[in-house]
Amino acid sequence: MVRPAPRLFTSERLGKGSLALGQEHARYLGQVLRLGPGSDIRVFNGRDGEWLYRIARIDRRGGDALPVEQTRLQAEATGLPVLLFAPLKRGPTEIVIQKATELGAAVLQPVVTARTSRDNLRLDRLGTIAVEAAEQCERLTIPEIREPAPLGDALEAHKSFVFCDEAGNQPSAPWGGEEGRAGLADHVFGPVESPPSAVLIGPEGGFTPDERSALREDRRALPISLGPRILRAETAAIVALTLWQTRFGDFS
Repeated sequence: MVRPAPRLFTSERLGKGSLALGQEHARYLGQVLRLGPGSDIRVFNGRDGEWLYRIARIDRRGGDALPVEQTRLQAEATGLPVLLFAPLKRGPTEIVIQKATELGAAVLQPVVTARTSRDNLRLDRLGTIAVEAAEQCERLTIPEIREPAPLGDALEAHKSFVFCDEAGNQPSAPWGGEEGRAGLADHVFGPVESPPSAVLIGPEGGFTPDERSALREDRRALPISLGPRILRAETAAIVALTLWQTRFGDFS
């Protein structure tokens, strides 16, 4: 099997003249991948599709590459989900960013809940992770990563959203017991025709009873269960996006 040429994201316009390779890209291509003049790379910018470029010059300080041909057109991304997630500790949050990018989320919106981790988010670092994930998974766009917002404010933009609800209605039982739990996604999504525009994942420890009550009373919410096991928040994000893509997106 032929290994495809490596992919790089750039903010520069593609297909017109020489493409300058910055120091970071040049070091990666030259020192890590051991590529030199004449080697091919694939480049995308989220606007002009994907292009095949051929390295003309490269050293530790930078380089140049020339366009060969356009390999993929830029399809307009429509209907992709927004992931609303309560920030976690650094490692799990980075997993959420990486996997949500791979699973096609269009926007990654951190939300502030009563139990949200108060660790500062390094949006520049999260952006780098999203770029690397997009390069690896062959998508042509980079998801938008927004500043954290209160949960209520983040929900205002959505006419419907998936609410991953693992709790029941019995306050004295662990995780609320079995009474009043949401239905499995397969049952809840079945009659839904218009894709909900967002998927909401709660914080470590789940939503507070007041938050959960408000969400369950929200007519826009589609409460779903992710199965019989209590998942870590980062795992729940992966499962929920997979279920959304299977029912409403490009997994079907």
